[in-house]
Amino acid sequence: MFHPAKLRKLLDPEIRAKNLRALRWAARGYWWDVTRPDMPDPVFVVGCSRSGTTITYETLAAAPQLLSFGYEIPQFWDALHGPLNNGWESEAATEADARPEHRDAAFRFFYQRLGRGQVLDKTCINVMRIPYLLELFPKAKFVFIHRDGRDNISSMMDGWRKGRVDGGFGLSQFFGPFPEPVAINNGEFDEWHFFLAPGWRKYNSASLEEVCAFQWISANRLALDAREKVPPEQWIQIRYEEMVSDPVAMFGNVFERLDIPFSTELKRLAASLDRRPTSIVTGPPERQKWRKNNPEAIERILETIRPMMLELGYDADD
Repeated sequence: MFHPAKLRKLLDPEIRAKNLRALRWAARGYWWDVTRPDMPDPVFVVGCSRSGTTITYETLAAAPQLLSFGYEIPQFWDALHGPLNNGWESEAATEADARPEHRDAAFRFFYQRLGRGQVLDKTCINVMRIPYLLELFPKAKFVFIHRDGRDNISSMMDGWRKGRVDGGFGLSQFFGPFPEPVAINNGEFDEWHFFLAPGWRKYNSASLEEVCAFQWISANRLALDAREKVPPEQWIQIRYEEMVSDPVAMFGNVFERLDIPFSTELKRLAASLDRRPTSIVTGPPERQKWRKNNPEAIERILETIRPMMLELGYDADD
């Protein structure tokens, strides 16, 4: 017997749009399976969470030559290799974890949702997966952005506490309950936020600043180690501080390295960076925010992050 509630669902615009989208994706997936159209290897924006990856991604995504989702896809990458199928080791991945079917699954996923073309992806866990991605996509380009550890860690601490404009960064929404108790910052947090780096269990009872310092060091260490494996022409390294001080020059160089014309519209977008909040956090980019947001906490972990600061070219005493 037909129920009126079913008719209401059929007439609901959101449900109809969702069903049509699912049908379109299914059709494109079938077409991919049959034809396997050529797709160029992606461009990956990588960096520690809150290092400027989002505003970098949103600026690059404005180029018509690139296809992008407009959001991160950690669930997709973790489903290929991640905590739920690697014994909760971490969200990192190496070339040994790469499988030919992973490449096929990625291109199929991209083609279903975006069509044929070069995809720009920004998923912060991928800063820990560069060798894996390079194995899958030998011609991929990587735009690696890093930021002064004091500002980056302070921003991460704010993100742990305040979430984002459209929700939180907690990982239980993706993984479900953690396999062991988490009591970070004297029990203030019972789950991890942002990403799980190798060795995360050692910090399940640490202070928030220690956890964020661990995440920042881990992300940048893995990126710098991976840089040695990436052909120089496929590696673009930028500094958050250069993006703040001269965004037009910085993005001009990035677009040139990507072989994408730096159009008048893209220049205008880059120039507006200091007035443009991202889709993740409120407020425009700013240097030295740690001095007013979390100065005592940052001072406590300064010696811990000093070696990585120096390696990235920052003066920890300025």
